[in-house]
This record gives sequence, C-alpha cells and structure tokens, in this order.
Amino acid sequence: MGQKVAAGMKAWRFGSVLGVFLVVVLALGWRLVDLHVVDNDFLRKQGDVRTIRVETIDAHRGVVTDRYGEPLAVSTPVQTLWANPSETDPAEPRLANLARVLEISEARLRERLAAYADREFIYLRRKVQPGLAAKVMELDIPGIYSRQEYRRYYPAGEVTAHVVGFTNIDERGQEGIELAYNEWLSGESGRKRVLKDNRGRIIKDLTLIRDAAPGHNLELSLDLRLQYLAYRELKAVVSAHDAHGGTLVMLDVETGEVLAMVNQGSYNPNDRSQFAPENLRNKAITDLFEPGSTMKPISMAAALESGQYSVKATIDTSPGYRRFGRFTIRDYRNYGVISLTDIIVKSSNVGISKIATELGGDTIRNLYARLGFGQPTGIGFPGEAVGVLPAPPKWRPSEEATLSYGYGMSVNALQLAQAYMVIANGGVRYPLSLMKLNEKPVGERVLSEQVTSDVRTMLGEVVTRGSGKRAQPGFYSAGGKTGTVHLVGAQGYEDSQYKAIFAGMAPIDNPRIVTVVAVDAPQSGEYYGGEVAAPVFSRVMSDALRLLNVKPELEVGTAGSQAGQTGERG
Repeated sequence: MGQKVAAGMKAWRFGSVLGVFLVVVLALGWRLVDLHVVDNDFLRKQGDVRTIRVETIDAHRGVVTDRYGEPLAVSTPVQTLWANPSETDPAEPRLANLARVLEISEARLRERLAAYADREFIYLRRKVQPGLAAKVMELDIPGIYSRQEYRRYYPAGEVTAHVVGFTNIDERGQEGIELAYNEWLSGESGRKRVLKDNRGRIIKDLTLIRDAAPGHNLELSLDLRLQYLAYRELKAVVSAHDAHGGTLVMLDVETGEVLAMVNQGSYNPNDRSQFAPENLRNKAITDLFEPGSTMKPISMAAALESGQYSVKATIDTSPGYRRFGRFTIRDYRNYGVISLTDIIVKSSNVGISKIATELGGDTIRNLYARLGFGQPTGIGFPGEAVGVLPAPPKWRPSEEATLSYGYGMSVNALQLAQAYMVIANGGVRYPLSLMKLNEKPVGERVLSEQVTSDVRTMLGEVVTRGSGKRAQPGFYSAGGKTGTVHLVGAQGYEDSQYKAIFAGMAPIDNPRIVTVVAVDAPQSGEYYGGEVAAPVFSRVMSDALRLLNVKPELEVGTAGSQAGQTGERG
C-alpha cells in the first residue's frame, strides 16, 4: 500500500512540474508574440528614442574688432545639411523636392546617394541659412539631417580685407590676422552624449563629456573710421589715374600702432567666388620697391647726426649732374649753390649724393638699419618681405650716391612709415603693432630730438614751397617728401612705368600721425609723387586729423592758397 502511495506522489509531482513548465513556456511565448506583433510599433519608437550618440560641440571663434570695438570678423550660427546614404533610398520621390530647395541637380543628388550607399555621412550643403535648412527638414526625408555650425562674416568687407584676412569653410585662418592668430581665435571644441530620434534630432542632452572653450577675442589697433577714408581715397586715385594698384599705411607716431592699412586691388572676403590671387596680398608688407627720394630726408638726418654738417651749410650742385664713370646722376635743373633745406625741398640728387660720398656709405647704411630697413618690422603678419639693404665690403662712390636717394635698396611701405615715425616723434623707434596697446611701449632712441626737429622743418618746407605742395591737408600743417621711382620688371627698369610715393606727417610742429601713400604705374599722364600720391595724403590726413579731434592750425585762405599747386619734381 505504501509503495502505491509513494508512486502516486512521484507522478503527481512530475505532473505539477511539467504543468508549471508548460505554463511558463506558454507565457513566454505569448510575451514574444506580444513584443513582436502587438507592441512592435511601441518598442520601435522607444528604441529610437533611446539611441545614444556622441556629438561635437563647436567652439565659437573669437571676434576681431577695431580699437573702438567695431566688429571686423564675427562668427554667425548657420546650419549644415548632411545625409546618411545608408538610410536614404536613392529612388525616394521627395528627393526631387530636396534638389529644388537646394538648387542642385536631382540626377546628381540621386547618383551621389547611390554611390555612397555604404557610408553613413556625406555633406549636402555646408553652412546655409537656418531658413533654408528648415525647409529641407520639413520634407521629412529619411537619412537627411541638419546640424549647427558657424560661418565667418566680415562686416567691413573689402575695407579691412588685407589686414583681417579670412578663414576657410572649417573656420581655419588662411590669410591676415585670421591666419597669424588662428590658434588664439579658434578655441577648442567640446563633446556631449545625447539622445536622438530616428530623424537625427536631439531629444535630450545626457552627459557633457567636455565643454567647448570659445576662442579669444582680438582688439586691433585699426581705427575703422580712418581705415574707411584711407580705402576710399586710395581706391579713387587708382581709378582716376588708371593705376595698377596702390598702398596706404597710417601710424600713430607715439605708439607705433597701425591706424590704417589698405591696398588696391582688394577683395571681398564674404564672396570668395570673386577671389583673384593677385589681390590677396597685403602689399603694404609683401611688396618691395625702391623708395627713391623719400630716403633723402633720412640721409640728411645722417649728415646732421654726424656733426659734419649744420643746417646752415650749403652745397654746390652745379652743373646739375654728376658723373661716376659711365653712370650719371641728374637734377631736374641746375640749382647751383643751395642750402641743405633746399636739397630736400628741390629734391636734389646731386646735392644729397655729394653729402653721401663725403660721409661714406656705412654712415648712411647704419642709420637706415637703425630705422628698421632690411629687417622685419616685428608686426607678426604672415608673408612680410624684409627688403634689401646692401652692405658691400667696400663702397663705390656710385653706390654711396644712389643709396642716399633710395636706389639700390628695397623696402616695404610699412618700413618706410616706421622710419618717418621716428622723425615725427623726436627720434624714437617704437615696435610696430597691429594690436591695440593699453600703454605706451618702450622705444629705442635712434636720432636726437634736435636732428629730427631740423629734418621736420625741411619736410614742412617741401609741403609749403616744394614738390609736396599738393599734400597740404586742409587747415593743418604737414611735412613730407615725394618720391617717383621706376618700376622694376623682368628685364630691369621699366622706362615708362613708375611708382608715385608720398611719405609724411601732420601736424608738422607736433605730429600725430604718419602716412605713406604709394601708387603703382599710373597711366593718366601724371606719375610724379607730388602729382599722384601727395593729393591722397592731403585728403586722408585732413579728414583723419579732424576725426581725431586735432585742432586746425591754419586760417581760411592760407590752406586754400597752398592746395592744388605743384612744385619741384620729386
């Protein structure tokens, strides 16, 4: 009897276990059916919602401004459209609408999606306006996405192009300040984990892996007001004389800050479809030229500094020319016996060359070097050309002579402006700066105050009665020197191609700014520095001094009687 009961209990237990097992299997089966059939749509949605991705956080590039905070380069938010070809059917009908919105070939769009079907990322259009991106996203095409980026914008366009430069589509500096200070401006991108839906839209930020570090801002030394008027006047003179180009540089004489720097031709950094390679150079620092007669005041400063000459000395320039073997230098006319001042006023090649051969080439050259010729300006701008300052082991008299009036050497416009800055401020050479300075820099004395005062007096007379009369800036006094030099071509000097130059300062008794104007190959018939470059100096300096609140010095009538006249050639 006991054995029968035990056997029955075993059977019952087995049946119970089997029954429980069958119930569990049936329950699991039903849940699988429920998951795959009944709740399939729900789970698909939930799975999509829980898609986790790591996103890049773009760093905001720093803003570039002028000295008063006017924006010169800013980054604005835009959208970039991209596709995941593995999610997009090339036969999708709505691609026709996408092609129309993007104004691209529908056939080409479908071909690209098919060709890159094994990829998960291709660009459709970089950096478009948010409105256009919104239209694309409204089409609701699988595999088409949008993300925010930044695009560089230059409010002043052509006016500041050669200084500020530009970036490429990835916001990396390519020219100008954008290139020179790219690392400073760039910042560092960040990363975050996000939840996305099946359209690639971020539903929720999950984790900040690394925050983006924005780029640093830059405050340039430029005064946008002065930059505008310099650009306007230089463009006008190049157009009026059908010239090949031009350059203008303006410096603060007490700090070495660059207040304006413009070139012609220029370019619009906001429209890269119109870029011409020859217009991208900042000619003020990349293009070299022989400075010609603009070096005569500096040679005169060397003479006065040497102690061998006084301002009351005279030089016999008869008969108006001077021979060195087969080489002859000439004056515009025979000036006879003239003062040192008149050597500068009349731009006498014979007079300054006699002084130079008496002093010796090393004396002239050494002052040129102390003023910064033949070496970098230290401005930190990419592509600067330092020029040539000869240093022969033994000077020939003809080399000493031509060096004294700016031939046989090469400079850029910024170097020439720096040298005139030293004369303007009493003999101190300051490092040049494209950044706004918060305090006056430490300079190096190059010339005595007395010598620079004497040279400034000579330069003032160039404007009042010499070759620079047309440089008179309205109701302000000024001083400067004209220069007219042959341009150098592939075969040497071009007989009929000249560079017209004027370098000067104002007001002459207490100079505030120095400006150098150079116009390349004017074709109008006028080509002398006093005819072409000096009037630009006049207009720019008159407006600049007024904008800087410098009190006018000259009475009505005095300024008018000086303007528009021509003097000695120079």
